[in-house]
Amino acid sequence: MAKTSGRLTRRWGVGLALGACAMAAQALPFCVFDIVGTSGDAFNMTRDYAVAMQREGVSIELKVYTNEAKAVEDFRAGLCDAVIATGFRTRPFNGVAASVDTLGSTIIVRNGVIDMTASYDVVRKLVQTFSADTPQVTRLMTDASGKYEVGGILPVGAAYLVGSDRRNNTVEKLAGKRMAALDYDPAQAVMIKRIRAVPVPSDITNISQRLSSGATDFIAAPALAYKPLGLDKGVGERGGVGRFPLMIMSYQVILNRSKFPEGFGARSRTYWLGQFDRVLQLIRKAENDIPAATWVELSPENTYRYTLMLREARIDIAQMGLYDKRGLKILKRIRCHVNPADPECQSKSEEVWQQP
Repeated sequence: MAKTSGRLTRRWGVGLALGACAMAAQALPFCVFDIVGTSGDAFNMTRDYAVAMQREGVSIELKVYTNEAKAVEDFRAGLCDAVIATGFRTRPFNGVAASVDTLGSTIIVRNGVIDMTASYDVVRKLVQTFSADTPQVTRLMTDASGKYEVGGILPVGAAYLVGSDRRNNTVEKLAGKRMAALDYDPAQAVMIKRIRAVPVPSDITNISQRLSSGATDFIAAPALAYKPLGLDKGVGERGGVGRFPLMIMSYQVILNRSKFPEGFGARSRTYWLGQFDRVLQLIRKAENDIPAATWVELSPENTYRYTLMLREARIDIAQMGLYDKRGLKILKRIRCHVNPADPECQSKSEEVWQQP
């Protein structure tokens, strides 16, 4: 009887091992948004991620989408176990992580000049903070239901105002002008109305057409989108790109936690942290590829004024419940670590919040 029991135990153990291998080998569908499809940078980086995750025992099958809304909808419907999309689209899954995509929250100004190196350092430190493998970070990166977890954050680049008339180079001149506002990010319409411009509901797939057709006078976009979206057609000979970043946009990976091994989210975030410098090179190249004559420079006075304007708008929008206060509090601490001389570091704004 003992021998029979031993044989059954060994067979049962072999069966469990084979079952585990089968689960590991089963490819998990991953929805990848890339506006230019399989030839785009987002898809190529996610393909490298899939190869790297095989070493974590996770097999991933990439499904590319040129329609961001469809990619996120399919993920939410359970047709994919993970998705990578812009922070604007992923905000409903995790507002803390999406705080990087808020007005001016990562921008550093020194001596009247935007310090982009320091600004990207703010983003880097935020990604480092959220990549720590600790219970506290895991809670922050997981939604209240426990179903979704942020699996990675990487910068897409500073969002600049791209317009069809470079003479509209101050906030005062934007009054009455039409500006594209992503209809799934209500904070954008709030900000546009604050400067007395007119928000035009748009989507990332049609903002270029909005500008080139004259349906809008301005859009906000990162340099990485300039060539792929053909923004030069909307800029033409009279337009320009204002060298004042409204924010630094991000791509974010969202995981369905039940489909991945325990602790995978932290390992995934660490992987994407390791890609930070790679994507930063792509961003800088894209900015350098925009003709020098296309850029519209701001005076130091307006740079300071607009930075303060974004800060005030960010705080008001957070009070409206459209931005996550916890994320903004973390970002202020990081900004003041990078640039402690900024006057905002002597105030309690974004640290002690008044209840609505």
